[in-house]
Amino acid sequence: MSILPVLTRLIAIRCALAVCLAVGLASSPPAAADQVPVVRTAHVDEAGQGARLHFELNAPVQAVAFVMAGPNRVIVDLPEVNFRLPPRTGQGEAPVKGKKAPPARIVASFRFGLFAPGKSRVVIDLGRPALVQKVTTLTTADGSSALLIELKETDAAGFAIAARAAASDALARDLMADAPAQLAARGADGQRPMIVIDPGHGGIDTGALGKRNVIEKDVVFEFSREFKSSLEKTGRYRVTMTRNSDVFVPLAARVKIARDAGADLFISIHADTISDTTGVSGATVYTVSDKASDNQAAKLAEKENLADAAAGLEGVDDSGDVSDILFDLTRRETRTYSHAFARMLVSHWGAAGQLNKNPHRSAGFRVLKAPDVPSVLLELGYLSNEKDSAALMKSEWRTQAANAMVRAVDAFFQPRPGG
Repeated sequence: MSILPVLTRLIAIRCALAVCLAVGLASSPPAAADQVPVVRTAHVDEAGQGARLHFELNAPVQAVAFVMAGPNRVIVDLPEVNFRLPPRTGQGEAPVKGKKAPPARIVASFRFGLFAPGKSRVVIDLGRPALVQKVTTLTTADGSSALLIELKETDAAGFAIAARAAASDALARDLMADAPAQLAARGADGQRPMIVIDPGHGGIDTGALGKRNVIEKDVVFEFSREFKSSLEKTGRYRVTMTRNSDVFVPLAARVKIARDAGADLFISIHADTISDTTGVSGATVYTVSDKASDNQAAKLAEKENLADAAAGLEGVDDSGDVSDILFDLTRRETRTYSHAFARMLVSHWGAAGQLNKNPHRSAGFRVLKAPDVPSVLLELGYLSNEKDSAALMKSEWRTQAANAMVRAVDAFFQPRPGG
């Protein structure tokens, strides 16, 4: 296989991804003073394992938030705004000598200001590890706007994974800074991006069996058809599926279908069960890695990689047909793009459905190993969980979740303004 089409496609994806990662925050001339939105008030609401930072503005703004370690904090980037707030806003309560310190809050303090020409930033210092659940812009009846950053407490391991993901995204922005703008949101052949949807399992391979005899292969096929339809309605994408009926497709064949189609994005759809507890719930997005992010991810990959054996096929070595420096660079860059799309999918899914406590994980999934196609595996939820299982069977939920995925895909292939 020629490596040139691979690199051409990667350049196109680089450009599109550079835009979506920046979320409209690309460098631009500073706005005139009377055009800059004004932040009027800011406060934190915190209860239990959650916290919400609320900014009131006179005009809506879009923002992106991510976590950083050393020390633990949340970074919120947004277009330039005028923070008309009292100087000590966000600084928290000063310690009182001789008085026992109160329990650590999720939001210990926050600070804000101009970060670069045309850009402002909020830095949230965390008293306890937390992940960004949602960033929302609301418009009230009186015409004012609110920017809400919602956080949820996590453990140290979960925070460390998210921080590494954010650092990888930053590296991706550096790699893609000089990509040609005119290639954004187009496949290598100038056509609309090709999306390949992979409904997991099928035929003799039933996948997981859930409560009330719900079968994974059927659930993910119905969802995949809904997602395909939602993508096609936009008119912005070419879409195909690895299977269009209840048939078995070997893992290597699924990867080959994506590569032969010239896929710009590959999404494998699943719905797992977990035996040790029925309390585990919510969607999880997986990317490929040589070492699993955690034991649960490792166990899931091991189980999914046995799909061929479950159908009576012998294992096949699909490690790749090229081994050189250029191939390795292509594979590493593709994994960076896969990782970034996974983060986008997690962000958009949170507005439409429930997320797992640790929503982005990685392991050695065979179906995600195409070296030149950004790929993710989405676990819609757990069929062993009553709430998840009930949601997956509802057409209304499928439509809502599919639309959230379309928004994530749109963000991934968003063209540059004027590009």
